[in-house]
Parts: sequence; structure tokens; C-alpha cells
Amino acid sequence: MFRLTIKRSLAFGLVACFAAIGPARADDEKKADAPKAKIAVFRLHGDFSESPVHESIFGTSGGRMSFRDLVSRLKKAGDDSAIKAIVLVAEDQELGSAQREEVRQVMAHIRDVNKKEILVHSESLGMGDYVLLAGASRLSVVPTADLWITGMHGDAPYLRGLLNKIGVTPDFLTCGEYKSAAEIFMREGPSPAAEKMQNWLLDSIFATNIRLIAEGRHVDEAKVKDWIDGGPYIAEKAKAAGLVDAVETREAFTQMLKERFGTDLVFQHKYGEKKQADLDFSSPFAMFKIWGDLLNEGKKKKSGKDAVGIVYVEGPISLGKGQVSPFDSETGAHSTDIRKALDEAARDDSVKAVVLRVDSPGGSAVASDIIFEATLGVKAKKPFIVSMGNVAGSGGYYVTCASDTVYADAATITGSIGVVAGKFATTPMWNKIGVTFKSYERGVNAGLLSSDHTFTPEEKTRMQGWMDDIYGVFKKHVTDSRAKKRAKPIDELAGGRVYTGEQALKLGLVDKIGTLQDAIAQAASEAKITDYDVRTIPAAKNFIEKIMEESSGGKESSHEIDVTAAPTLKGGTSLMDLAMPYLRQLDTRHARLVRTALERLQLLQQDGAILMMPEFSVAP
Repeated sequence: MFRLTIKRSLAFGLVACFAAIGPARADDEKKADAPKAKIAVFRLHGDFSESPVHESIFGTSGGRMSFRDLVSRLKKAGDDSAIKAIVLVAEDQELGSAQREEVRQVMAHIRDVNKKEILVHSESLGMGDYVLLAGASRLSVVPTADLWITGMHGDAPYLRGLLNKIGVTPDFLTCGEYKSAAEIFMREGPSPAAEKMQNWLLDSIFATNIRLIAEGRHVDEAKVKDWIDGGPYIAEKAKAAGLVDAVETREAFTQMLKERFGTDLVFQHKYGEKKQADLDFSSPFAMFKIWGDLLNEGKKKKSGKDAVGIVYVEGPISLGKGQVSPFDSETGAHSTDIRKALDEAARDDSVKAVVLRVDSPGGSAVASDIIFEATLGVKAKKPFIVSMGNVAGSGGYYVTCASDTVYADAATITGSIGVVAGKFATTPMWNKIGVTFKSYERGVNAGLLSSDHTFTPEEKTRMQGWMDDIYGVFKKHVTDSRAKKRAKPIDELAGGRVYTGEQALKLGLVDKIGTLQDAIAQAASEAKITDYDVRTIPAAKNFIEKIMEESSGGKESSHEIDVTAAPTLKGGTSLMDLAMPYLRQLDTRHARLVRTALERLQLLQQDGAILMMPEFSVAP
């Protein structure tokens, strides 16, 4: 995975501030003789799922919000004449680089087209937060605020030293000099090619961040670079430099809002949000009512209007079906689920066009090809557009190859056309604890993937030949789909090279810089429809609907339901279960890198050959 996070722990005081004022109550509004001014307050917290957030067994989403829901609610508030302004509250927000770009586009529309103010008040700002919030109409901070506007810092993990200590020898092959996904296991530092690639990616992403700040603060890019090189800042120095508009307490910020919009203004904290079920555990029948409501929710009929369908490919790509959990949403892009969704979209006559939204670092080569083949079925029947999110690399790029029009954000990470395969030789590790094994084989290549030895020269030749075949198929898909658009021969674009969306556009690997909304608009235009719904396929189901479908054996279901939803090794214990006691003791960002590396190790063990991005994290 190529993970990008520009994040610093924040504690915006607006929630407490508005709580002191008191949220608007329905009975208060009824008593009013005239409509009160309303301000929509949006709380940006944690990460935002690309695909819809499914309801849990309790009928709630666990506080998470889908990215499209966030964008939709912001746009709705911008268009709502009753909403006079918008306040953004950010608390440990983890929007990715491409997601920030898309939110900034919505903010610009609200500010420049809807002519509404977007107001932010902060107690602390990190670099990623500033890239996002610089698009506000007014940005203020408390007198004690710290602003860590200091640029970007990157980390790439390398586990070879750890594997050496425990007696495990990695043995991986790649197709492409820049296909560096296995280097985290094979090396203790980057290869020259990997380091070169990581630097060109950082250069492009940094340039995008500088541009976004410059546009939001109405200064030139040279000024932004001076700001970054002069950081960090305390509040007054930030204001003097022009990074923020005001230094004020929460009370002063609230007073400013009242002076602008009226002393009786109403703060709507859940504007456009679906009402969650009320949980009354004192009643023995409460749960039955909640479950009944969830079942009735699933019976709602479609509107009957024409629709643009959205199918999501989010997370690592793997074979099979996702597991059902009563407590959380499914994770990962599972080939069976996505194939069925694409088949449904192709069959449904009311769906006039389809957008494939991809936010994935890749994964299983076989699963990626299954999804690709299903997209061909959609393209044969109706307009098919691709929208890339934060990441659409390797297998995440492979699944886009059927589309004639691919949208990416400038900071999207994409490309990584190449193949990785290999294994871990674990005999020395077992010997350290006094465990030995005796192997028996029938067939010259029976032990090809055995963990008791590294590849022999003959085995390595056979593995490389198998991988070259997969690589050849991958390159042919790209060659066919980008035949008249590529700026260079395929071998100069592939080889595992990773690009930002802006770089990929110049090379002809994507077609346009734009958002999910832009992709939806083009899909509708190609389908020649103007009055239409935007429909997620498959429709989001709550846990009760899923459990009933699974237990009835419906829709090709033959998989056991695992209520823990914990990813495990085939026939073994979850790597996450083994590693988490140690990960919890590490700093959060590095823990995520190690966790992702272990997840990749698990995928390699399960699938053999994978189409996966290199692992890298960027932070202030």
C-alpha cells in the first residue's frame, strides 16, 4: 500500500463552544415568530470511507461517515437558502490527499458560487489540516494555538532486520525495476529506483499542497514556501505572517458569529445526517423494534428514476466475499462482491451509466482480473467512467483499464504497473525453538511455495516465467486501453513506477483531473440523462439484512459467517491478533506502517502473486 497521511492531533474547541450556546431545539424553533439564522456545523473526525458506511447491529454507523455523504451534505448546505454560513470543526481528521482536494472544490463552490462564508476556529493546526482549512473564508485560532505548518515528512518501513532476527528469509521476485512493494521484506532500506520514485511522488504532492494553500489564502506560491520554511508558528506570529485571519478566544469567535448572523442564530450540528435509532436498553423490546426498523428500511422501493450507478473498489483487493460483522463495516475490496455489483449494474435497465470509484493500493492479481472482466460487461452495455480517490495503483489501476475516461485528483497515487511474488523461508526460525519438519513431495515443482527453503535457481526461473505472463497481461490491458493516449512506450511507463494523478495525466495514464462528482456528471452526459438519481450498487445493507441473506444461502452465498470479522491466515491465527499487543506500544503512525506491512505479508501468503503498491507514509 502507498499510504498518505498528513495529520496532527487536533482539538478544535468549537464543539464545546457551541454546546455552551446550546444546540437548537425543535420546541424553541416552533415558538419563534420568524425563522432564525442557521449555521451548519460539520465535524471532521477520523477517516472517511469511500463506500457507504453500513449500519451495525444497533442500527448505527459507529460515528463514521462516508466521503460521498460528507461531500453531499456540504453541497446541500451550500445550496440551502436557510443555511447562512458553514462552520468546519476538525478533530483528528484523516482525509487523504485526494479527498482534501475534492472537499476544497466543494468549499470553493460554496464560497464563490453560493456566496456563503465557511468559518473555522482552531486550537491547533498541522500541515494536512491547513491544506484543507486554508480554503475557508475566515480562519482563526485561539491565542495559545500552535501551527505546525512545516512541510511533509515521509517514512517507508523495512522489516528485513526483524526477519533476520527471528530466522525468516524472504525470497521475492518482481516484474519491473520500480516495483518495490517487496522491498520492505527484502531490504533494510530503499533501492535507488525506489528512492528516486518516492522523491518524484513527494515533489508532486508537495507542489499540489502549496497550490491549494496559495489558492485558499490568495497569495502566490513563493509566499507559501516561505511560510512553510518559517514554521512552526504560535498564534500571533501566524496572524502577522498572514497564515490566519484572526486570533481570538472561543467566546470571541462565538460573539463574532452572533454579530454577523444574529444573537438567536441556530447551530445545526447534524445537518443532512440520517437520524439514528434511539437505543433504550431499559426496555426488553427495544432491540426488536430496532431490528424491525432496520428490516423495513431495507424494503424501501427504488424511485423508478433513471440512475447513475456507483460501484466502489475500496481497500486491498482480495478473492472471495467480505465477511459479515454485527459491529462494523466490511473492509477490503472482495472480488466476488464487486463482480456481483458490476453484473447487477449491467443488468439493471434503470441504471443508465456506471462510475467505478477506486481507492485501492491493489492486491490479488486473480481478484483484480475478475473485477476487470466484470467491468467489460458493464462497458459493453452502457457508459462506464472511472473516478480515482486517494490511491488507485497496481491492482487498483488494473481494474480501471476498461474505461475510456479515467478521472483522478492531482494528488491521487496511481500507476505501479508490475507484479510481486515470493515466499518466506521459515526453517531457521523453527529450529531456534527446537521444532523440525520432514517434507515429502511428489512432483518436481510440488515444493515451489514451500516455506522450508528459498527458491532454487530452477524454481526461481519457473516463478519468474509465471510472473512475466501475469505482467504481460497487465501491460496488454494498459496498452489496449491507452493505445492513443500514452505519452511513452508501455515499458517506460510500467516497471512498477508510481505517479501522482497530475503526473499520470501528462503521461496519458489518466484522462482528466476531476472529482467523483465530475465523473458522475460525465457519466450522465454520455447516457443523455438530466433528471437522475445517484445510486450505490449494491445498495447499503444493515447487519440484519446481511445476516438473513447469508443464513438463507441467497445470492450465491456459501460462506460461513464470522461475527468477529478478523482477517486470518489460512487455517491459522490472525497476524493482527499476534502483533497488536506490540503495535499498541508504538507511536500511532509507525504502528500503522507495521500493521499494513503485516497485512501485506498475509496477502502474499494467501495469493502468491500480487499487484500491490509500495508502502510509504507522509506526515508533517
